[in-house]
Amino acid sequence: MANDDEYVYDDESGEWMTASELQAKQSAANAVEVRDAVGNLLADGDQVTLIKDLDVKGAGQTLKQGTLIKSIRLTGHPQEIDCKYPGIKGLVLRVEFVRKR
Repeated sequence: MANDDEYVYDDESGEWMTASELQAKQSAANAVEVRDAVGNLLADGDQVTLIKDLDVKGAGQTLKQGTLIKSIRLTGHPQEIDCKYPGIKGLVLRVEFVRKR
């Protein structure tokens, strides 16, 4: 792999740039923008609140409106977030049902 101070050629832009600049550019292009129900940008570790009662399939439990979900993780899908909640393993929520706290 190239050192960070070595220059590499970027085929897309046709420019020479440092390896660290090229890597940053590529990671920014691969980033998925995830927004909640009201349009706030979500990031890993954010807290969200449910805006609707949700029946959790397989858990036999209902999460009520206003429930706080702590420390979400982005999945790489623009409409889904991975969550932890006591008593429910592998909880994945659609962003249309949450609001950033």
